[in-house]
Amino acid sequence: MLSPGRGLLALGLLLLLAGCVDEQAPREASEALSPTGDGWLDRRVAEAFQEQSAPDGFALLANGEEAFRVRVELIHRAERSLDIQTYLFGDGQTTRLVMEELIKAAERGVRVRLLLDDMGAIGQGDRLAALSSHANIEVRVFNPVAFGRGHLATRVLASFTDPRRQHRRMHNKLWIADNTVGIAGGRNLGDEYFDANDAVNFADLDLLTLGQVVPALSQSYDDYWNHALAQPIARYHDAAPGAWRALSLDLTSWLDDNAEADYIVELREGASPAPPWETLYWGRARAIWDRPDKITEDGAPAWQETLLGELLSHTQSRERLTLISAYFVPTEAGTERLAALARDGVTVDVITNSLESTDAAVVHGAYAPRRARLLESGVRLYELRPEQEADPNEELDEMRVPGASASALHIKALGFDDQVFIGSFNVDPRSVLWNTEVGVLVESPALREAFDELVEIGKRPGISYQVVLDDAGAPAWEYQHDGERLRAEQEPGNWWRHLNAWASDTFRLEMLL
Repeated sequence: MLSPGRGLLALGLLLLLAGCVDEQAPREASEALSPTGDGWLDRRVAEAFQEQSAPDGFALLANGEEAFRVRVELIHRAERSLDIQTYLFGDGQTTRLVMEELIKAAERGVRVRLLLDDMGAIGQGDRLAALSSHANIEVRVFNPVAFGRGHLATRVLASFTDPRRQHRRMHNKLWIADNTVGIAGGRNLGDEYFDANDAVNFADLDLLTLGQVVPALSQSYDDYWNHALAQPIARYHDAAPGAWRALSLDLTSWLDDNAEADYIVELREGASPAPPWETLYWGRARAIWDRPDKITEDGAPAWQETLLGELLSHTQSRERLTLISAYFVPTEAGTERLAALARDGVTVDVITNSLESTDAAVVHGAYAPRRARLLESGVRLYELRPEQEADPNEELDEMRVPGASASALHIKALGFDDQVFIGSFNVDPRSVLWNTEVGVLVESPALREAFDELVEIGKRPGISYQVVLDDAGAPAWEYQHDGERLRAEQEPGNWWRHLNAWASDTFRLEMLL
């Protein structure tokens, strides 16, 4: 039996090894497969472009169930390749449906690459290793550790061996079929992102893309897939050859048992032979992403060298700026920049979570002290309510953004004059400095108009609080309840949320959030 001292030493050595990723470990490099032009998706895209001169086409995916249905349809229609990148990989009905469909696609000969942030795959290692045992499927985890992978507590403990790198995460989200149709946006893989959770759902937004921007998104995917920090899941979890067969049987059994569940029935009834898009907007797009090496830098990078720097080099806000961000931490410098724009006559609107709706009150605590300064300068602030009410005088758009039935905001979208950027990027230091992100910048008057309609829905008093200043210069929250306009003088939220927000501000956590 180990003495306490030797036991602690052994644990320390294990943790030290856990924090080490062998960046020279052999891995097979692979790249996106070139479109052939004769696949089902290729033909549908070619038909869509027949009368268009614009290089790119787009669809907004705001409704969660629709966003999931489109993803499943892309799996069904893929004939050569599926490249999926996500931060979180939950365990629920949507994720199980996706795994079952990926196995079916692989059985058809489709090459499947699934890239997950290692922190977002906690507890799923054995299942993912079984999935990866299929000859046409490979699963890799980004920025992994070898120890403590089964539970959140042990995974966090293992992260302390290399906190400089382990607090940085791959936050990118992409879904690309046949290198022909792509999706970029805010949604991870989990029921709460697709209106499939009985308790809490996120209002979110994706951009479906066709055209010249898709190969650029595939290049972004390849940059991460072939990076040294992207390691095969099989390095950390053993799976017998052919383990995918038992996994498929388990998934099929589960799906049979839940075949009459409301969500699955609605998906089945909504299946269509038409292309997985209805309304397309046309214009020009640019894919923008962080370098994967951002994770390994010694300190915080200069913001000009990040996704934000490239984004701002291609945009301007002379008339209007719209920020929709689940986590909004403007910092002192950002607050002054937004205030200056508002003073110069630019219309600046911000939609974020309220203290009541956010799933990260500590982040809210870094934003709240900036509100008065922003409001004084003319910036307009809206905070999503956890329970929304339809305006009896307005017909709610079926896409529900930020979402009449959603409980929290998860959208990451920015509007610059006539341009729109949709991706995984939050307006906070974590997205700017620490995590890696990806998104698409679009120039399209029609898409900007559709985006503005969604913004107006999100600003309605039945959906969001509008934060204003009272006569004493303190924030107040205006909203609508049962058709009556009301004002809260104290910020809504329970004591625990207020305590977390207070602690964040008191201990100056802003630059880590």
